Amino acid sequence: MSNDLHNYPTPSVTVDCVVFGYDGTDLSVLLIQRKEAPFESMWTIPGGFLWMEETFETTANRILATKAGLQGIFLEQLYTFGEIERDPRKRVLSVAYFALVNPSNYQVVAGDAAHEAKWFALSELPALGFDHQDVIQVAQQRLKAKVIYQPIGFELLDEQFTLTELQHLYETILEQSIDKRNFRKKILETGVLKNTGLKRTGVKNRAPELYEFNKEAYQGKVNFSLF
Repeated sequence: MSNDLHNYPTPSVTVDCVVFGYDGTDLSVLLIQRKEAPFESMWTIPGGFLWMEETFETTANRILATKAGLQGIFLEQLYTFGEIERDPRKRVLSVAYFALVNPSNYQVVAGDAAHEAKWFALSELPALGFDHQDVIQVAQQRLKAKVIYQPIGFELLDEQFTLTELQHLYETILEQSIDKRNFRKKILETGVLKNTGLKRTGVKNRAPELYEFNKEAYQGKVNFSLF
């Protein structure tokens, strides 16, 4: 059997990025409207081909910077998608990443290959090109699982937040109601929150306390488990 690599067919590889955002009410996904075929004028998640000199993460960062104007954001590798006919052009494997951002902290700018870049609520996604509906579903399930044992949800909030705002974020991600007293007890026991000594102003009722994420206390040293 020949060891010549030229004797084997070689698929192309893309990197696709599911970017989740949170506006205080809804969990959303960043989509771009393609200018080019295939799926011209349809919405997709930001993606592009892997360059030979790049790592997957380097490609993901390049794609987010050039196609959506996003830099320096939380990124984590999600899954590899390899269905044979997932791309009508040729055999293409996709290494997917998911990202978490607070949309109020970033200005989204569509790149040259897109008509527009826009946030869509997860409950109101348009028809998507490629298999990107499946990619988003896998990313959503990963987010639901990880937010219970790793404080990644803080990437979606303002630097300072109330416990009510934090609980609403968790309820939005998990798509379920959470007991208020139990949530507050467990989240405070983890040690990942720091009371700022400040209170939210401009509210009708009693001003709630503001917290920050205590990165120094986390660093894998606390048992972060909410359920």
